[in-house]
Amino acid sequence: MSGLRVLVVDDEPLARRRASRLVRECVEVGEIDEAADITTARAALLARPADILLLDIQMPGGDGFALLESLCPPLPAVVIVTAFHDHALRAFDAKAIDYVTKPIVPARLRAAVERAALAVESRSNQDRIDELLETVRTLRRSGAVAGGGADTAFWVRTRGDVLRVPAERVIRFEAERDYVRIHTAAGNFLHHESLAGLERRLDAGVFVRIHRSSIVRKDAITRLKTAPFGALVAVLADGTELRVGRTYLSRIRKLARTP
Repeated sequence: MSGLRVLVVDDEPLARRRASRLVRECVEVGEIDEAADITTARAALLARPADILLLDIQMPGGDGFALLESLCPPLPAVVIVTAFHDHALRAFDAKAIDYVTKPIVPARLRAAVERAALAVESRSNQDRIDELLETVRTLRRSGAVAGGGADTAFWVRTRGDVLRVPAERVIRFEAERDYVRIHTAAGNFLHHESLAGLERRLDAGVFVRIHRSSIVRKDAITRLKTAPFGALVAVLADGTELRVGRTYLSRIRKLARTP
């Protein structure tokens, strides 16, 4: 990654210029701006948002933490650069990427900038994934993505990637707060959709709802076990046992052709 914009905020001119010179040696860095106080730094960030912020703590017009508290998300990747050793805990509470103490050791500052650049790249990748997922959700709502049958698929996030899970690979769905956990032979994945919304676009000939928190592939059910008080338990091919909700008993008995 190259061309990142950096803002160096320090009230000491010599320290500020030295930090800028060292940062300029980092291959990830493009433009570098400077500010000598909190007011100037805030105005600079509003005018030209920075990717990385090198921030001193004690300066005219307030400390560096006051600047961070006044900014609206998304914040730049923050590296605290200070002569004080006792602000580290507060720095990391403020989501700083690194904490570099003065006098600056060049290799130490370069390592901090590299960490900040990786954080910016990771955030950018996550933004692209979120945009893709939102596009898929929009298409699904508009009907451009299959609304049922064999073509139905679910886009899930896994290890930083977006994976397409076809419905034909799904064994069961399980409600998990605002998400649905999709169970397949290869593993399980969290999918951001309500179980009710998911049920509406599933093929009713293939999947059946057996509980307010469970939808199961019909051919995955191998037998039904009786439980106390007339309840039923569905046993799946992989050995999983799922209780059948009272609301769904007649549906499952009809499916199994049991009296």
